[in-house]
Amino acid sequence: MQNQINHQKTREFGSLEILAKQVVEGFITGLHKSPFHGFSVEFAEHRLYNTGESTRHIDWKLYARTEKLFIKRYEEETNLRCQVVIDTSSSMYYPENSEMNKMEFSVNTAAALVYLMRKQRDAVGVSLFNEKVLLHTPCKSSAIHHQFLFTELEKYLHGYNKTERKNTNVVDALHQIAEQVHRRSLVIIFSDMMDNANNHNQVFNALKHLKHNKHEVVLFDVTDKKHEVDFEFNNRPYTFVDMETGEQVKLNPNQVKDTFNELKSSQQSELKLKCGQYRIDYVEADINKGFEQVLLQYLIKRQKMI
Repeated sequence: MQNQINHQKTREFGSLEILAKQVVEGFITGLHKSPFHGFSVEFAEHRLYNTGESTRHIDWKLYARTEKLFIKRYEEETNLRCQVVIDTSSSMYYPENSEMNKMEFSVNTAAALVYLMRKQRDAVGVSLFNEKVLLHTPCKSSAIHHQFLFTELEKYLHGYNKTERKNTNVVDALHQIAEQVHRRSLVIIFSDMMDNANNHNQVFNALKHLKHNKHEVVLFDVTDKKHEVDFEFNNRPYTFVDMETGEQVKLNPNQVKDTFNELKSSQQSELKLKCGQYRIDYVEADINKGFEQVLLQYLIKRQKMI
């Protein structure tokens, strides 16, 4: 329900940044009422003055109110570097004609992360890919950079290039991104992991490459769990269309449900196992469960790294 409300607001106001702010503020309010209220979510614009430092950036107006010396914090004072990676292939636009598809979920959540990182003085970059890397920005924490990220993400929120069928090339994209992220960072990936690689080990090697230079990696396996994992459809014939290739198949879901569930479970188990071996955090992100599942996982990971 929360996803529906947020998505409707985005369409009404046309501002991804407004949505991101609402999501983050609601998330923080919920944290304070939950067992996770102990998490440190720093929104401080200042830090305490240390004896011997330059007095150049002391906030004297704040001193007049508090009689304590605080230093104004500036954009370059970052705590963490985070690269947000989003799969923009055609399969991410499933389900079509719905309140929330996988692309919209990923973009909305990524925008909320950018907003949260901005408040926490973290540096953030964004990488977008399908068959190739479409955008790769370095991690920065300036206001101009954040605005650029919101603008680029918003294109995909409104179906940018949606009419063109694009396959997923997770392997090449992750290898390329791994080569471009030089300093130790937290790498957050949003993908449905529907790569056409013949050898799954290629995908796993690409994920392993991201551990180079001691990066921490969180993989959000974005899915519409009801349909793509549990395969819950009405008992009637359907025409299923591969959103990346256009290939069609007609069948009654009940006839193949057990086989599908077995194959999907095996695929996810293998992915989880390999991620565990490489010390990559694997999280199944169901688009029907809201953005909070991702934001909480980010805070958990961030607290371990800082």
